[in-house]
Amino acid sequence: MIDPIVEEIRAYREEHAKKFNYNLDAICNDFKQHQEKFAARLVRLKAKKITDNVPK
Repeated sequence: MIDPIVEEIRAYREEHAKKFNYNLDAICNDFKQHQEKFAARLVRLKAKKITDNVPK
């Protein structure tokens, strides 16, 4: 089954990577710049504490 949302995301990801000649450092730098530009909109979740209450 083809999911149109997944296909759209894959197409965007391919277009974005192609724009940077598939250079992972350049792609990550672009994401970091975008993240800094919209820092006020980002949601920061608190870390959850891991407990050792795993049944044995």
